[in-house]
Amino acid sequence: MSDGSENSVARNEADGPDTPEEQHPPPRRRGLRRLLPSWRAVLGTLTCVLLLGLGAVFAGYLLVDIPSANASAVAQGNVYLYSDGSQLARTGTYNRENVRLDQVSLEAQHAVLAAEDRDFYTEAAIDPGALVRAAWNTVTGKGRQGGSTITQQYVKNYYLGQEQTVARKVQELFIAVKLDRRETKDEILEGYLNTSYFGRRSYGIQAAAHAYYGKDAAELTTAEGAYLASLLQQPSAYDVVANPQNKDKAVARWNYALDGMVKEGWLEQSEREAMEFPEPRRNRASSSMSGQRGYLVEAVNAYMFEHGILDEQTLESGGFRITTTIDRKKNEALVETVEDVLLDKLDPKARKVDSYVRAGAASVDPATGKVVAMYGGRDFTEQYVNNATRHDYQVGSTFKPFVLAAAVHNGSTTQDGRPITPNTVYDGTNKRPVQPGGYVTENQDNRSYGNITVTEAANKSVNTVFAQMGQDVGPDKVVDTAVALGLPEDTPDLAPVSSVPLGVAGASVTDMAGAYAALANHGERTETWMVQKVTRGDEELDLPEHEPRQAVSRKAADTTTSVLRSVVSGAGGTGAAAQALGRPAAGKTGTAEEDTAAWFAGYTPQLATVVSIMGQDPDGSHKSLYGATGLARINGGGYPAQIWAGYMTEALRGEPVEDFDLDVVSRRPSRE
Repeated sequence: MSDGSENSVARNEADGPDTPEEQHPPPRRRGLRRLLPSWRAVLGTLTCVLLLGLGAVFAGYLLVDIPSANASAVAQGNVYLYSDGSQLARTGTYNRENVRLDQVSLEAQHAVLAAEDRDFYTEAAIDPGALVRAAWNTVTGKGRQGGSTITQQYVKNYYLGQEQTVARKVQELFIAVKLDRRETKDEILEGYLNTSYFGRRSYGIQAAAHAYYGKDAAELTTAEGAYLASLLQQPSAYDVVANPQNKDKAVARWNYALDGMVKEGWLEQSEREAMEFPEPRRNRASSSMSGQRGYLVEAVNAYMFEHGILDEQTLESGGFRITTTIDRKKNEALVETVEDVLLDKLDPKARKVDSYVRAGAASVDPATGKVVAMYGGRDFTEQYVNNATRHDYQVGSTFKPFVLAAAVHNGSTTQDGRPITPNTVYDGTNKRPVQPGGYVTENQDNRSYGNITVTEAANKSVNTVFAQMGQDVGPDKVVDTAVALGLPEDTPDLAPVSSVPLGVAGASVTDMAGAYAALANHGERTETWMVQKVTRGDEELDLPEHEPRQAVSRKAADTTTSVLRSVVSGAGGTGAAAQALGRPAAGKTGTAEEDTAAWFAGYTPQLATVVSIMGQDPDGSHKSLYGATGLARINGGGYPAQIWAGYMTEALRGEPVEDFDLDVVSRRPSRE
């Protein structure tokens, strides 16, 4: 009997191995093959890497938030404009002014897209293919290539920075994807145009449009827009004015942008073929505070602070566009006239007193109260004090018209009861004591005039007559009238005392111009103002109303004007030099004590202007003007009246000649 276990073993052996591996065991890996991983290991590793990579991308997307804008991206200067919209000055470290996309010409928008990212409106936030090509070109020595979309460039400009690191680039990609989901393409393009650097210290296309072509971005032509677009690649190198040796490269980039516009259907081929390269203007000096700019900006800022339009801290935050009342042509005419009439005659090396000479002037529209021109000094960077707004020099006899206006407005009479009119006779004897009170003043050069009419006393600027008239009216009423016409209540030395009629007060040139403007406007005064519009982005700030009010009666103002006309055109009038204007004018000369300042204040029906020449040494002390420009003395009828006439001639050129329409009090003789 056979053993069953043996049979079982025999069957198993006969059946052979249970698996193929047992039948054909794999060959053993020999040599270098032992060091290489199997395909299973490679596949497994790649799968793990891919999963980890996808996880990292997903985690990065979740963890990287869109940050706040970096400080430099939102920093803007404040832009100050003349009344015609042309640029007066720009303040701030960054020459940037943000604009809406609809404030950039469509031609310029298309040019930028053609140069930088033609598929912007249809592509995703990032372009992987472009990134790979850029990396390959850089590695193979074809130069650093840009693989960023406009969205990525905007993220770099606005949220991050310009540093070239892997971490920054990765962060840029995540932010770009998120931003593309949150903002529209128009919003991203607008941000890109406002944050890109175009050279010449210009951040944003609006600043660039002014820097290269002197216009707003809305006015850019196709050719100009294409040149600005070409600057985005190499801003400084492609500035054909600063680097003419690179013009061929800049023009090639310009052509690339234009050809791209044709390809995308944004430009007709015929128009493209006829297009000429738009030469940019020369790079002007930065919009600093030199020349008159600093004085004008300072005066405008002071006006805004005083009237609560803006406070200083808010203004410093930047981004404001401030349209002033300053007329560019009139202001240029004022500056040129001061230089021609006065400054060109100064020789500080030959005469020390010439180094003391300062000038200030302001011009006001009587109908509106707008300050249309202002001269603050030779150069704001050399002297920070604005001679047109300072109030530390006596106005002298230019104050006397306010005394006459007060007399007529209040129906005042002399001590013996005679109504005060232009023909009222006063005693013009030198050092005649004022009654009552006994106040004594001197006439210029200690001259006595005897009995003289008010008109004659104004012509010759007789102090003793106006001192007595001021007492007849009442010093308090004289002060009230001056304030009503426009002098601030806190004007230095504007007090109801016997000397106030002689101009001991220290009103500014601008304040005096406003007061004379009220006289020119028949006694109706509109407060002087310097700001027409203030905006930041889409926001427009509220500005004060400028409602006229009757400061003094029309008869008072017009009677004063009739007398001041005689100062200019009458026999022996101290303002005779103003006749050079060649049209009806009224005015008054003035001199401060010790001849530290000489004034001329005058007006036509259309414009009131006040000019003052002052003496000041470098430490700020007042100095007499004796001997300046080689003359024995400078008085209001000299350089101030000449500057006034020269400026007014240019400022009113082309304007109709208007005569004064006056309603005056009776001029019948009235003698003591």
